[in-house]
Amino acid sequence: MTTTARRAGAAVDAADWPAIAAELDAHGCALTPRLIDQDQCRAIAELYDDDTLFRSTVDMARHRFGSGQYRYFAEELPPVVAELRAALYPHLLAVARDWAARLGRPAPWPDALAEWLDQCRAAGQTKPSQILLRYEEGDWNALHRDLFGDMVFPLQVVIGLDEQGVDYTGGEFLLVEQRPRAQSRGTSTVLAQGHGLVFTTRDRPVRSARGWSAGPVRHGVSTVRSGLRRSLGLVFHNA
Repeated sequence: MTTTARRAGAAVDAADWPAIAAELDAHGCALTPRLIDQDQCRAIAELYDDDTLFRSTVDMARHRFGSGQYRYFAEELPPVVAELRAALYPHLLAVARDWAARLGRPAPWPDALAEWLDQCRAAGQTKPSQILLRYEEGDWNALHRDLFGDMVFPLQVVIGLDEQGVDYTGGEFLLVEQRPRAQSRGTSTVLAQGHGLVFTTRDRPVRSARGWSAGPVRHGVSTVRSGLRRSLGLVFHNA
């Protein structure tokens, strides 16, 4: 493991995870402290042009996902990306299990990320789902959920690689939650450079008159008004 990867893992472990869990309960998303510094952000963003690191590239306009582009990493992840995902998993696992208990759902996720990914592969979900996203002026991401099969981890993380107001304007992260018997609620978040945003993949527990119900959630990105906005997406199930 590289020094950079170790620093990233230590930053994840040092975060106030009880506070993050409380924010997730309240809003369906929660910002982390800075996990990687400016140089690390730039180094990860520059990986985008190395074709050997990726298994596929998606043009969002072509698929009517919005406008912009993202690339799926191949199985062999860069060390800092692998360490971030591995370090985040046990902290997110505690929240995932708590949410499953509230909703009366099974919690199939084992303690080890590698074991969970083996279960995904056994179910036919074999493709890595870590991504680098790239938005230029006028690009945006339609509201969606990252569901690739029956094996789903209920939380994921996006890390900002550029600085809003310096490298780009606009491009806020959007979350829209369908509330039980009520109008939908929207949340807009500025993704600070090097910070992560934890958010729900599919839905989250919401209190109702009969206890807990699942509140469906979709996410996207508002239109980038100027500049270049890049981010790292960490999804904890395969496609």
